[in-house]
Amino acid sequence: MIFSCGPKGSEIQESERGNNEPHRPQYHFTPTDNWMNDPNGMVYLDGEYHLFYQYYPDSTVWGPMHWGHAISTDLVHWEHLPVAIEPDSLGYIFSGSAVIDHDNTSGLGTKENPAMVAIYTYHDPVGEKEKRIDFQTQGIAYSTDKGRTWTKYAANPVLKNPGIKDFRDPKVSWVEREDGSGKWVMSLAVLDRISFYSSPNLLDWTLESSFNPDWAAYGGVWECPDLFQLKASDGTEKWVLFVSINPGGPNGGSATQYFIGDFDGKNFSAEHEDVKWLDFGADNYAGVTWSNVPEQDGRKLFIGWMSNWDYAQVVPTHPWRSATTLPRSLELVKSGDGFLVASRPAAELQALRKSTIEITEKSIALEEELVELELTPTVGSNFEIELSNEKGEKVIFKKSDDNLVFDRTASGLVDFEARFAKIHTAPLNGLEVKSLKIYIDRSSVEIFVNDGEMVMTELVFPTEPYSRLKLTSFENPGSMHYLKSIW
Repeated sequence: MIFSCGPKGSEIQESERGNNEPHRPQYHFTPTDNWMNDPNGMVYLDGEYHLFYQYYPDSTVWGPMHWGHAISTDLVHWEHLPVAIEPDSLGYIFSGSAVIDHDNTSGLGTKENPAMVAIYTYHDPVGEKEKRIDFQTQGIAYSTDKGRTWTKYAANPVLKNPGIKDFRDPKVSWVEREDGSGKWVMSLAVLDRISFYSSPNLLDWTLESSFNPDWAAYGGVWECPDLFQLKASDGTEKWVLFVSINPGGPNGGSATQYFIGDFDGKNFSAEHEDVKWLDFGADNYAGVTWSNVPEQDGRKLFIGWMSNWDYAQVVPTHPWRSATTLPRSLELVKSGDGFLVASRPAAELQALRKSTIEITEKSIALEEELVELELTPTVGSNFEIELSNEKGEKVIFKKSDDNLVFDRTASGLVDFEARFAKIHTAPLNGLEVKSLKIYIDRSSVEIFVNDGEMVMTELVFPTEPYSRLKLTSFENPGSMHYLKSIW
């Protein structure tokens, strides 16, 4: 596999580096080098999942943002491509989305060869320095060769700033009307609200409404929205709005809240006045869904940035910083008198399994470092799971009455930032823990409760691999899969 890095797409071979540095995830997407944050522009076309991402090719800390680019045919193995979109005179290239303009509404492609159109935020550092409040605008670029090369629209920006400091992260989708026609709808983070714009052609945008209920989480700026429909197993269909917030997450720093309700093409309304969190761990942020996934697939596919702005720029990794979460399928699940969004590991991840062991002991030596656990707790009982190594480094995940608890205070390297070594909790609010699926990579633990009804995503940095698994209060524990490295 060939990997590309740098603003001009200079190529290096996997064999030259091995992608085997300490803490380098072995089955999560990472940049070959330097800084990465938000996933951007995720779109499917002709058998390829495109993943763009916020990227700074000249340092391992945040800097002038580009759109990095990678593709996959299976959501598991990734090929790095040259940087897709670079800064220009209008500013850095901040977060956004990508669509396939099948009907050529923009005139940027043809119906026979529709354009892949990226919609992103321009962030003008000069305007910011001069303390102008309109330094963020929305621009577009397009590709007619399956995302390999990009042309910026000559008349950028397509959406100017009305005079608001935070005006960013456009997520665009095609919304059908009842009469069979449709329009493009942009969800945009505007300071402390989500504003919805519409367009017939991706070029001309009209403000429709804004959403900012007084009961939502407002600990920090709103970012990276996503608006989409989800269907439950009983056929019920709802609109879901994701809003990332930094800070203000349930366990500190950045996190993603979501709202379930209705969207009539202009206005979004939530059906319950309660804050819902997509992930109760500290390290799933700014995630959005893929567009243009074929109808026959039927899934709403998601990936997030596996980090937290509290410490993202100082985590102990080199020569890269940051990874994405595992790809997940989002599903609407009945909960009490309402619904919740379940995040389930994408089925394609099962291809990583290379051996399976039935767990019969409560203390097990781990022969390899890449592990997937499928565990069945005793319903209604407390339990504890401990991962440890010979140096005494450990993480503890447990059920304590009506809470789940993840303790990484002794997990390995923890002193690089005071807010990292914490105990995180997730309130169950009466939810019975019936099953657990846990993925362990070199620097992360991802925990899926009841097939994703509750999720905790956590970074860890042990100085040597965890080599022992200890289970407490499990009658029939389940199974363990050793996994392959994608590198």
